Amino acid sequence: MTWRVPLVDIDYGDAEAQAVLDVLANRWLTMGDVTMDFESQFAETVGAEYALATSNATAALHLACLSLGIGAGDEVIVPSLSFVATASAVLYTGASVRFADILGLDELTISPIDIEKQITPHTKAIIVMHYGGYPCRMPEIMDIADRHKLSVIEDAAHAPGASLNGKSLGIWGDVGCFSFFSNKNLAIGEGGMLVTDREDIAEQVKLLRSHAMTSLTWDRHQGHAYTYDVVDLGYNDRIDEIRSSLGLVQLKKLSANNARRKRIAEKYFQAFSGSALGLPFRKKHKNLHAETEINPSYHIFPVLLPEGMDRAAFMESLHASGVQTSIHYPPIHHFTYYRRMYPTTVLPESEEAARREVTLPLFPTMSDDQVSLVVETVLSAL
Repeated sequence: MTWRVPLVDIDYGDAEAQAVLDVLANRWLTMGDVTMDFESQFAETVGAEYALATSNATAALHLACLSLGIGAGDEVIVPSLSFVATASAVLYTGASVRFADILGLDELTISPIDIEKQITPHTKAIIVMHYGGYPCRMPEIMDIADRHKLSVIEDAAHAPGASLNGKSLGIWGDVGCFSFFSNKNLAIGEGGMLVTDREDIAEQVKLLRSHAMTSLTWDRHQGHAYTYDVVDLGYNDRIDEIRSSLGLVQLKKLSANNARRKRIAEKYFQAFSGSALGLPFRKKHKNLHAETEINPSYHIFPVLLPEGMDRAAFMESLHASGVQTSIHYPPIHHFTYYRRMYPTTVLPESEEAARREVTLPLFPTMSDDQVSLVVETVLSAL
């Protein structure tokens, strides 16, 4: 189907094409100088000491858990209103998850109060997810982590370019993990980035992402080594030069594209303010608290349908007009696999939000006419 307004689209042009051609001309495709440049520039953008590119954000989350020593017998507190990888990365290590609820229908991020309720003697870490590119309540969460001596991993898949109180999301905790999937603010198809200020974590991730080899193919190609040892059970979580080259171009566009996303979100907030729709994060968007400086990345625009409204019929009405929608997210603890593992989990706020949420189109190349069409079709469907 050709959508009049797709859910997402990418801002790609001649610069991305030329970046790929330059890599092909250099005749080196696996992780090398271009990737190191991408890592360096990304670290500078978010203000991190170290940035390490990975094959995807799931790999970054998994490596983050491993680098913090998370394993069998440990528990990690995670949100359920997130993509499944937030929890899966923990299970890969042999550890278990404890799901925490969200703050409520106005703020779809993990609740600090519920985090504290989930802490047990086995708790090793907290994973937060900056839903939609809106910041979690990091000062409160870091206070909890400090008091209970827990590590903090930020799932910042939605949040490149976002900040809270002048500090980039992704560098509040011990580790931050970003996604560069095709629908993300910085899109390269597949890919991720792990950032940290801790040298021990950076060194561990650098080793584990490439089979725990003491030297890389690039090192040997450069004549810096001719053999290698394997010193741990490593993984093949590397990125390649083509995707890193795309990342460098997209990084240059990130600030302007996030600003365009903000303008579209403002139009939506204004258009729907008098409707029956619930508008999560509206208060955060308006920044009502002077002591808190919030700069979201506006990755998605979630709305909540009136209680009892038929979501499938609402979405079908938009689809019939050529407007694509989605759902973010089915709660993780409702999936068959996780239901078998955690059958007694009940998260009232997450479940209510998940029942009523619909995601509207939002992307930087979206025209004002497309925004108007979405508004008209939504109000008509209501």
